[in-house]
Amino acid sequence: MIDPRSSVIEKRLAGVKRIVAVTGWKGGIGKSSIASVLALLLAHKGHRAALLDLDFTGASDHIILGINDAHYTEETGLNPPLAHGITFMSMSFFSQGRAVPLRGSDVSQAALELLAVTQWGEQDFLVVDMPPGIGDASLDMVRWIKRAELLAVTTPAVLSVETLKRSLALFERLNVPLLGIIENLSTAAHSPFVSHAKFLGSIQRDPSLEAATGHPEQILRTRFAEELGKVAAVFD
Repeated sequence: MIDPRSSVIEKRLAGVKRIVAVTGWKGGIGKSSIASVLALLLAHKGHRAALLDLDFTGASDHIILGINDAHYTEETGLNPPLAHGITFMSMSFFSQGRAVPLRGSDVSQAALELLAVTQWGEQDFLVVDMPPGIGDASLDMVRWIKRAELLAVTTPAVLSVETLKRSLALFERLNVPLLGIIENLSTAAHSPFVSHAKFLGSIQRDPSLEAATGHPEQILRTRFAEELGKVAAVFD
């Protein structure tokens, strides 16, 4: 039996022009930082930007952006709050600061429910901070969010790169469009990905980002934001 909620998602996203699914398949690579700051940069440039944190087991976008007091309202669905110019929805609104004990299909079901009830309205961009890894939750997301373009994040580490290659091959077989690859936490002047047709650029490790966490105006002044802004020029 087809879950009727899956057909509702497309209607909820009808007013969104582009959907960017930020994904990565290793922990600690900065996926959430890139998703959060990308949404912030797009909003700062005057775009109608939205951010959806689907990393249910470790939602952190609200911490990165300092979204502490905002909350959704309810009217024929959930209406996300506007914070720092970003329309924002996250599982953190429901978890009350506690770890969410979801496993297996429970993660997919929670994500499906959130996608089906959230009213996004008119948006130029929706940035989705995808569930980590390449399990059922991630595969379900690209199935339900049909217009999503993957923005893949990796680091120069050998394990991260090899995992990236295998994961991209899988998504290619599933016909999920790849927007590009970002190398985060780079320590080299020349990236090993420069020959890749979808390579968008490298972002060097920036200690100032940690100090700016929770303060969007300070984040926008970091080297991290400056270098990600060059990558985000692909949206102009």
